[in-house]
Amino acid sequence: MEAYNKLLLNNKAWVEDKLQLGEDYFSEMALEQNPTFLWIGCSDSRVPAEDVTGAQPGELFVHRNIANMVIHTDYSMLSVLQFSVEVLKVKHVIVCGHYGCGGVKAAMSKSDFGLINNWLRHIKDVYRLHATQLDAIVDVTERQDKLVELNVIEQVQHLADISFVQRTWEDHQRPVLHGWVYDMRTGYLNNLIKVDPGEHSHDVYRYDFLT
Repeated sequence: MEAYNKLLLNNKAWVEDKLQLGEDYFSEMALEQNPTFLWIGCSDSRVPAEDVTGAQPGELFVHRNIANMVIHTDYSMLSVLQFSVEVLKVKHVIVCGHYGCGGVKAAMSKSDFGLINNWLRHIKDVYRLHATQLDAIVDVTERQDKLVELNVIEQVQHLADISFVQRTWEDHQRPVLHGWVYDMRTGYLNNLIKVDPGEHSHDVYRYDFLT
């Protein structure tokens, strides 16, 4: 059997399972979405957002990229974020990284990866900001894990720097920002940071809005 046919068969079994919950399961699901959370995660296939959180369809709005980055020139991420905050009115935005992240490992190396070097550069910048702390960690795996954590914290702070996030804070006192790390070795999520509406990493990033 071709690998893709297994996915199609799995889909049929999944549909039958959901219909056991009610014959109108899919027709109701198709009407609208009202997720509470935006999940910005890594593209790694081993970190499926709904599975690791036990969330049901419709609970999470999901954006994934290499190493769960919040880059201010990434219009794909910004479009998802703005739609989530302003239209879907999510109450929480979660940046979730994971230990063993290939993007973080690549950024810590001196290898030339071609086009992706431009993306990994942003992770290298996080390393540079925390070089004293990271260079003091002798064990390579521990150093990689620490950079994973520091990268998540940095991306959460980037969220707080975005103008339309701050505007929504001012107008609606949402969303709360979270930074988590998933440990594939245990299955548990590690809660690193929470930023409440109105909290800023530095005043230089703060916008004043005309009423």
